[in-house]
Amino acid sequence: MAGFTSSYSILPPVVRLLLIANVVMFLLELPFGNQLIAGLALWPWGSSSSAVFSFSQPHFQLYQLVTYAFLHGGLMHLLLNMYALWLFGSRMENVWGSRAFAVYYFVSVLGAALAQLIVAGMSGGYYPTIGASGGVFGLLLAFGMTFPREKLILVFPPVALQARWFVMIYGAIELWAGVTGSVAGVAHFAHLGGMLFGLLLILYWRQRPPGFK
Repeated sequence: MAGFTSSYSILPPVVRLLLIANVVMFLLELPFGNQLIAGLALWPWGSSSSAVFSFSQPHFQLYQLVTYAFLHGGLMHLLLNMYALWLFGSRMENVWGSRAFAVYYFVSVLGAALAQLIVAGMSGGYYPTIGASGGVFGLLLAFGMTFPREKLILVFPPVALQARWFVMIYGAIELWAGVTGSVAGVAHFAHLGGMLFGLLLILYWRQRPPGFK
């Protein structure tokens, strides 16, 4: 599964479409934020409703397993996720091809959603989850496994780490933060769910490579 496609693209098609879709949804959030959160964010599945779509009452709906990943809680949230999506996603789409990349990204998004639903159900909390971070963390894992010795420079502290160590340290921090609850307002287990489902798909592909690029 490793190796670049014949012509490297700095902004491959699926990454480009994801960036555009996330930016468009963020612009729509400016005038319609509350309505979009109520209808498209990921709500706990104990809140399910017979309504197909609801802007007025927040309920869990099946489509929210995907739509939550196109909403963001603020400009910085959007910029950080989109930068990481471009940084890691463009490399992986060039390696895997667009179709395989799209499958991997949305498997990570779904895995993150399922992990968050389980955690929310156990805690009894009633709050929405939004953001592309689950898919981004899946891409981070894929990057670390594909380019394990490539160095990434941290912002703080400003040191260079090999990608494999960066992924392991970041994953450990997310697990610690999720278990201890020391960083509130962040869906740590969703991030870990994105990484876990991404890992499972990569391991599956190593045994049975996808028949498409």
